[in-house]
Amino acid sequence: MDIKLSIYEARVIGCLLEKEITTPEQYPLSLNALTNACNQKSNRDPVMELSESTVQETLDALVKKRLVSDKSGFGSRVTKYQHRFCNTGFGDLKLSEQELAIICVLMLRGPQTPGELRTRTERLCKFGDVREVETVLHHLAGREDGPFVTRLQREAGKRESRYAHLLSGDVSEMDASEPVTVSAGSVPPTHDRVAQLEHQIMELNEEVARLKDRLADLEAAVAAGNP
Repeated sequence: MDIKLSIYEARVIGCLLEKEITTPEQYPLSLNALTNACNQKSNRDPVMELSESTVQETLDALVKKRLVSDKSGFGSRVTKYQHRFCNTGFGDLKLSEQELAIICVLMLRGPQTPGELRTRTERLCKFGDVREVETVLHHLAGREDGPFVTRLQREAGKRESRYAHLLSGDVSEMDASEPVTVSAGSVPPTHDRVAQLEHQIMELNEEVARLKDRLADLEAAVAAGNP
């Protein structure tokens, strides 16, 4: 499996997969609609507070990876985005309806038990029972082009083990233990630390540029005798 996504990229892909199924009349998504989807307070773990600029940067990275494409409708000035992650003519990855639903929900809500996955995928597909969910999970874990999911060690006092997706690299128990809130200015629990540090540096550079502009305006006002 060649796919390795940052936490932001996984959120964007997950949202595009979800909205393609649940609100097909609004798909592909504009930048604004996609940002709102990424920052939903419900059906998301961790909860994020991403700016449009952060989502745009993430989209640009995904376009370079050929996992997202942008398009504009005839006569429309608004660019919209659609995934090329799976089940398209642009890539080799093919997922069944149930596999796609599980991957989507794991990307949007983090590690979950088979019972939780059965409940939380209802808007995306149907499972007859928990055993059917477990069968699909085992298949995703054993696919030749994968693995796509892994079973985590069962937590003390819990009856079921949780499963996590592997699209962002190997999952440690520490990464999967507690829910957190991720904002655009924080460093999320991702394996792509270099990308996140680069993002922070870029935000700092933007802040410095804004302060320089403000200082230039103040100097101009003083020079004109209007402090």
